Amino acid sequence: MNNDESVLAKCLFFTSNRLSNIMRKVADEAFSNLEIASSYVYLLVVVNQYNGITQSELSQKLDIAASTSTRFVDKLVSQGILKKEYDWKTAHIYLTDKGRDVCEQIDDCFENLYRCCVDILGEDVSNNLAKEMWEASEALTKKGY
Repeated sequence: MNNDESVLAKCLFFTSNRLSNIMRKVADEAFSNLEIASSYVYLLVVVNQYNGITQSELSQKLDIAASTSTRFVDKLVSQGILKKEYDWKTAHIYLTDKGRDVCEQIDDCFENLYRCCVDILGEDVSNNLAKEMWEASEALTKKGY
């Protein structure tokens, strides 16, 4: 390995972004039978768990910007998967019947994603990597990042 590759391989920022880009492709394949892009899946998971969640709470739970949350929700509303109901100025997000149908398919897609990772990385590496990445993100969040 030359010096450039060595620097990149030791950089947590670079390697985490590289893994994220690769995992996005793996997730896109695992969730390909859904009517939505894989980037919307976690939003649906949260809305399914917290039906009537506010736009602000949704952004916080997903750790995304409010503008991103709004864009994602509006896209899913236009597809008939979510609906918004307003209480004064506060938007509450709900699944539609179509949204509940999509959510029923998500568990199988998660299983496909898990199986793909386990087949390539092995069960221990896959589980430990997810756990360590979660713990690292929690530690950095507690430090204010």
